[in-house]
This record gives sequence, structure tokens and C-alpha cells, in this order.
Amino acid sequence: MTKTIILIPSRMSATRLPGKPLLMINDLPIISHVVNKAKKTKIGRVVVCTEDYEIFNEVKKNGGEAVITSNKHKSGSDRIYEAFKKLEIANVDYVLNLQGDEPNIDEKDIINLNKSMIDNNSDIGTLATNIKDSSMLQNQNVVKVALKEKLSNKNFPIALAFTRKDLSNDYENIYHHIGIYIFKINILEKFINYNQTKNEVENKLEQLRALDNNININVRLATSSPIGVDTMEDYLALKKIMEYKL
Repeated sequence: MTKTIILIPSRMSATRLPGKPLLMINDLPIISHVVNKAKKTKIGRVVVCTEDYEIFNEVKKNGGEAVITSNKHKSGSDRIYEAFKKLEIANVDYVLNLQGDEPNIDEKDIINLNKSMIDNNSDIGTLATNIKDSSMLQNQNVVKVALKEKLSNKNFPIALAFTRKDLSNDYENIYHHIGIYIFKINILEKFINYNQTKNEVENKLEQLRALDNNININVRLATSSPIGVDTMEDYLALKKIMEYKL
């Protein structure tokens, strides 16, 4: 049986909103909300990978599992690989890298992504959703992905490009990228052993390291776009939404 582990990279030193993993919503820190969403998928073991003991202790206090990693990593994927090796996990086929700042991600989207990876025997998979507002195409904070074909619930097409810029003049099938990744174990090991590419550094998009080294990334359609917490305004808006649901 194919097995997947969910690893959640998290750190206190985010540039725009330091300490965001421990901001509280409904008396629970953001990182623990993400852990609980991951657990609901019942895909497999869930572990937070962090360089900060504040996060480690809070996750453990709230019933989650965590591991301490180096503070030298340049990307979340590098962090989860260290954690994977440290945990000495056997008989796992895929590692799913779940963002630690998206507590309202739909667990069904995570489940569907994992299933598509297994069904298609893919190397790397991620999520994208429809762009409903054309202004998003010009928004540099919105990562776009261009695909070979139109995205639907029935396919898992290959990504042609990822960018923060407007791709509409160059590609036909453009979607809003959601920063969740699932790797085959051997592909994750290959990926983290490549040097960061010029493309990756300039665009601040780690997935470009894969494309620049001819590793395919397949994309699954997500039902909705989770709200990431990058600023205090994001946090307050998400807090209002999640507390209203109760």
C-alpha cells in the first residue's frame, strides 16, 4: 500500500509577519489549526518541522508531533527533507509539504492531490485554482501557474511555468497556484541536492528549481484558494472568517 507522510515547515522569523505561526484563532495557534487539518485527511503521519522551540513546544502542547531542524534552510522543501531523514521513516513513498500558514485549506483538496499523485505515479504534485478576478494576473503577490491544458477535476496536467508576473500574453491556461507540494521520496532527495537556480532566487519560487532541472510538476484542481497569513491584515481577516464559522 502506498504511504504518504505530511510534513509542515514552520518558523517564527517570517519577514513580513514575525511570529505568525503562534498567532491565535479560536484559542489555538495557526500552526495547530494546520496540524488538525492535516490529521483530518487521514493520509498519514503529520509532523511539524521547525527551527524554533516556541513552535515545537506549542505544537506538542496541543497534541501534535514536531521535530527541530536547522535554521540554515533556504526553502521549506529543504527543511522537510532534513526532518524526514531525522525521523528515520521507513516504508513511505511520498512526502507532502503543507504550508504552516494556511489554516483554512480544504482537507479534501489535500486528499485529492495525494490520490492524483498515487494514481498517476507522478514525481511532484501541487494545487491550483481558477482565477476569478483578472486583477490577480497583475498582482505580484499572487503566484500563477501556466498549464499544457485546461484544468479540471479529471486531469493532472504538467506545469509549464510558475511566475508572479502576468502570463496572459504568453499562455492560454493560467491558474492561481497554491503552495502545497507532494514529492516522491527519491525526487525530493534529488531536488534538495540541486543548487538553488538563478530563476528560483530571483522569483522567490522554489518550484522553479524543479522545472529548471527538468523535473515535471503535475497540477490538481483545488476547490478553493486558502487564505495565507503574510500580513497582520491577512491574519485579522482570516481570524474573523474562522471565528464566525463557530
